[in-house]
Amino acid sequence: MRGSFIAAGASGLVFGLGLILAGMADPGKVLAFLDLGGAWDPSLAWVMAGAIAVGSAAFAVARGRGRSWLGAEFDLPVSRAIDRRLVLGSLAFGVGWGMAGICPGPALVLVGSGSAKGLVFVAAMLAGMKLFQMLEGRRSSKGTIPGGNEG
Repeated sequence: MRGSFIAAGASGLVFGLGLILAGMADPGKVLAFLDLGGAWDPSLAWVMAGAIAVGSAAFAVARGRGRSWLGAEFDLPVSRAIDRRLVLGSLAFGVGWGMAGICPGPALVLVGSGSAKGLVFVAAMLAGMKLFQMLEGRRSSKGTIPGGNEG
């Protein structure tokens, strides 16, 4: 178990440093990337392409294994359905990212640096997660299946 914490901490440190070096923790740079009609900065597209390549390779390896190298079980998503909930969740994420210039990973980097904007973002993100959890609880108690395609 201790090895898992060390590996998770090392992975988080590398991820955070990567976000800082790539400029993903700079809301101004992110907003410039999203500004397709103005002073567009395409440099973050390379960061995203690299992340997709590494993530795709990692998922391919994980699918062929039952457990991680440290012995933990994988909990990979199995659904490939593109339903209303997925689309609306993606839309909410994208709108929030575009409005703030911050997404969850870089927000944690900003919190670590003491940024007030990062703290406000993370507080709002946690409140949104709690609200979602409460709504899912109500939805489950009414007999609908979370993640279902009911409409």
